Amino acid sequence: MSDMITADLVDLDLAAGTKEEAARSLAERLVRLGRVTDLDGFLADVAAREAQMPTGLDGGIGIPHCRSAHVTEPTLAFGRSGPGIDFGAPDGPADLIFLIAAPSGADDAHLTILSSLARRLMDPAFTSALRTTTSPAGAAALVRGDEEPQPAPSPSTGTGSTAPQAPGAGSAKSADPAAAEPAEVPEPAEAPEPAEAPEPPEPAGSAPGTDSGTSTGTDTGTDTGTGVRQGAGEPEGDSGDGPPAPFRVVAVTSCPTGIAHTYMAAEALEHAGRDAGVDVAVETQGSAGFTRLAPGVIAAADAVILAHDVPVREKERFAGKPTVDVGVKAGINRAPQLIVEARDKAARGEVTAPVPADGGEGPGGGAPVDRAGEPGDGYGTRLRTWLMSGVSYMVPFVAAGGLLIALGFAIGGYAVDKAPSVAEHFAWGQADSWAALMFQTGALAFGFLIPVLAGYIAYGMADRPGLVPGFVGGAVALTIDAGFLGGLAAGLIAGGIVRTIQRVRVPGPLRGIMPVVVIPLVSSAIVGFLMFLVIGKPIASLQSALTDWLSGLSGANAVVLGVILGLMMCFDLGGPLNKVAYAFAIGGLADPNEGSLKVMAAVMAAGMVPPLAMALATVVRGRLFTKAERENGKAAWVLGASFITEGAIPFAAADPLRVVPSAMVGGAVTGALSMLFECTLRAPHGGVWVIPLIGNPLLYLVAVLAGTLVSAALVILLKGHARRTPAPAPGAGEPGETHEKVTVAA
Repeated sequence: MSDMITADLVDLDLAAGTKEEAARSLAERLVRLGRVTDLDGFLADVAAREAQMPTGLDGGIGIPHCRSAHVTEPTLAFGRSGPGIDFGAPDGPADLIFLIAAPSGADDAHLTILSSLARRLMDPAFTSALRTTTSPAGAAALVRGDEEPQPAPSPSTGTGSTAPQAPGAGSAKSADPAAAEPAEVPEPAEAPEPAEAPEPPEPAGSAPGTDSGTSTGTDTGTDTGTGVRQGAGEPEGDSGDGPPAPFRVVAVTSCPTGIAHTYMAAEALEHAGRDAGVDVAVETQGSAGFTRLAPGVIAAADAVILAHDVPVREKERFAGKPTVDVGVKAGINRAPQLIVEARDKAARGEVTAPVPADGGEGPGGGAPVDRAGEPGDGYGTRLRTWLMSGVSYMVPFVAAGGLLIALGFAIGGYAVDKAPSVAEHFAWGQADSWAALMFQTGALAFGFLIPVLAGYIAYGMADRPGLVPGFVGGAVALTIDAGFLGGLAAGLIAGGIVRTIQRVRVPGPLRGIMPVVVIPLVSSAIVGFLMFLVIGKPIASLQSALTDWLSGLSGANAVVLGVILGLMMCFDLGGPLNKVAYAFAIGGLADPNEGSLKVMAAVMAAGMVPPLAMALATVVRGRLFTKAERENGKAAWVLGASFITEGAIPFAAADPLRVVPSAMVGGAVTGALSMLFECTLRAPHGGVWVIPLIGNPLLYLVAVLAGTLVSAALVILLKGHARRTPAPAPGAGEPGETHEKVTVAA
């Protein structure tokens, strides 16, 4: 960090009355050292970040920060103000101001250093040392970590023997009365569902012990030394063999820039958890990327805290658990209260509904760019996540455009595509004109499908610099009739070209124009050349052959395709295979024919089966499911009817070996029957709400019902068989002798 802050970047007598003046004063130091190329442009980026959310924190800290194309290298400037400057913190002005400047393409190592600084701001000894140092060089050394601050005197009574943990904002200045609450928290949440003792066994209810140092599930002797400890979220008191398992919380923190607030909130939550005797595992989704919490840690958690100002990546992982959802600053300023609130929600049994993997935009998915490949992933994994990024952005265009087109056909008939432009002829009182308006608007939205797919595949690979060549390549694919396959190829080519250009070292003065001039110009020219003259035409020929094949599907071939699509839709319930099948179907809607409309119908029908089947099973044999699963079953009726396959995720997560195969068999049955009945669908989404737009609607419902019954029957059969597995004799129920966890009612 030695090159990120020097004595020249420290002002211990910052003469500024407003946050704008403070940012300008510190930024001028960055300009003098060549760290910023355009003062006004950089300050505009700082102001834009400030407009998203005030950067003042409790404890007298202000952290204006931004990513900017005008920054040549990651830099930190520090200023100390005697009277203080208002940065919007609830407790008043800030006297410690850190200006963090990160380039648009800052590397992970530098961003990791900045995140480490953000965590240190929660240490009272660190901020106290900065307030008392008398030399700029000393302040810079403290920030760099070259000098360690002396521990602050502990004002606490009782057990506090070290520097105060500052569970709220970590401030020596703040005196939040709630800071003492965690130590006195009662433990009502140790058994979130105490009424579930009579329930049947939960085959996957206890996760394997993968939660970084605390045992879960049925770890033997790890912490107790005398027997089997109860798994997270299970009723305590059934075994007196050792102390109860600690309450476990998993948390996610994220802010718009992902540099400061993200990591400060994580530090505050971890401090608050230690003070309250709660295990807290935090996933920071910042600019330096994020390392996902282990599935076992999430499964073993009793509650979830989401402290964020941008969408949580892969939020579906936390579905079905008590969840506290707040802004990132609440994670910094109210961490102890959030821990208490999480315990209270767990005690009341409040759980979240299943979250679609795409945030509700359609089957499959995930937030855009949220699934971009991590540096440590294999190429196959990264390729898949890049493709999923493009499909996630494409789905809203498909849903909006496809449904409008379908409504236009439903109201105006199949001749509506021959209607004149509504801009030239529109009769307010005629249904045909309104149908034409819907059709033409939908067609325009649908026309963005291929460019958006290509653009955001490139975005997932190369961030914003990939957008322009990706969209250009997608537009070329649309122009030469290369279709869906052309869009995939264009996105991958554009992203690869941009990533290659980004590796080229360029002189410092040119870095500012690279993302806005050089990269878009060069990459777009190369992508256009390749798509128009090299690979575009062969891909267009392949797309045409695929379209002709789909048009000729009939009989046994169609049924086999329906089985395959049904299995794919139900294998991972919204994951990559589900998305591939769905993308294959909606790609055919761009140039619809009889075969592609049958494929769309089969895909949607199969995708409705898993949640509907789980909902039916919880009604028919409710005692095979936990209370939480029965509650999820109520929501699964609506989710399944709306074609949101992810409604079955909570059931699959708890018991994958029984739920997933059952869902796949039912999906295969439905896909085959839909193709056999020659059902068609022009709408890309909607479930039962677009039944009037389905060809052979009654037989379509029969296909969905048949698959639902098959899946429900299978899951009931498999769960019932598991429950009948012999348990140890009544007198031999000592821990360690059991081969499968069995819950016995008192």
